Amino acid sequence: MSDLKYDEEWEREDDGPLEWDVPEEEAGERIDKTVTDRLGDGFSRSQVQQWIRDGLVTVNGVAVKPNYKTAAGDWIAVRIPDPVELDVAPEPIPLDVVYEDRDVIVVNKPRGMVVHPAPGHLSGTLVNALLHHCRDLSGINGVLRPGIVHRIDKDTSGLLVAAKNDVAHAALAEQLKHHTVTRKYIAIVHGNVPHDRGTVDAPIGRDPQDRKLFTVIHKNGKRAVTHFTVTERFGDFTMLELRLETGRTHQIRVHMKFIGHPLVGDPLYGRNRRKLMEGQALHAAVLGFTHPRSGTYMEFEAPLPEDMRALADFLRMK
Repeated sequence: MSDLKYDEEWEREDDGPLEWDVPEEEAGERIDKTVTDRLGDGFSRSQVQQWIRDGLVTVNGVAVKPNYKTAAGDWIAVRIPDPVELDVAPEPIPLDVVYEDRDVIVVNKPRGMVVHPAPGHLSGTLVNALLHHCRDLSGINGVLRPGIVHRIDKDTSGLLVAAKNDVAHAALAEQLKHHTVTRKYIAIVHGNVPHDRGTVDAPIGRDPQDRKLFTVIHKNGKRAVTHFTVTERFGDFTMLELRLETGRTHQIRVHMKFIGHPLVGDPLYGRNRRKLMEGQALHAAVLGFTHPRSGTYMEFEAPLPEDMRALADFLRMK
């Protein structure tokens, strides 16, 4: 059986289970970890553990417990349950619309706004605002993520494009897949970055010590590339422009921590020093893509938000 991953180019031909045999290098791992790593970022370990308890995961045709240790050659079958659809209501939340037509809408998301709802958190998100603002959004990502082609973290501000129909969604997703979307960020990091420019090419995956976090890791890590240029230095701090070549979860935050320059204010990957701002100092400043209908390349820019401008001014005076 070929060694495939659910989150890569693997599609089931029917509604049957996902199946694979355990290679030598993965033997001895807990079954819940093995399955979670194989399925990728879209599924949590606790979610997989519940599937195991429900008998949706079998080893050699037999149900097991979440702490079962795999052996080389074990045949794993996973039957992913159908998602539970939840109602997401439109809400009259103000939007900073940078561009809009019948196919796409580009918004400047404020820091603190979650992009899409999740179970237990169904209101106050960008999706709720978009549902109120737009008559239609693409349905490719289901009821919880209508129109959402890519995401930025809750405490990251800046530009994000949503699709109003499935044709636009598919075209934008294809551009993201082939890394032809321009995404530039502005960040303020700890330390004096010594090089004026550089590239971080280091794979990212879930942290085996804490599944809520991501880290640079070679085993089961995905290729991740971030290019950076120093735009200003403030003694013990540096402002960077960063360009994403890939788009892994928390990519900039993880890569900056990896090179010893974590983002100021980052609650997950930053330094435990006095808080200079709420949330990480990261702003999606430039977004460019080929319009799905006209074929014209379009690029948009959002100025630094007030909190990051204030932080930069404060650091200049130190």
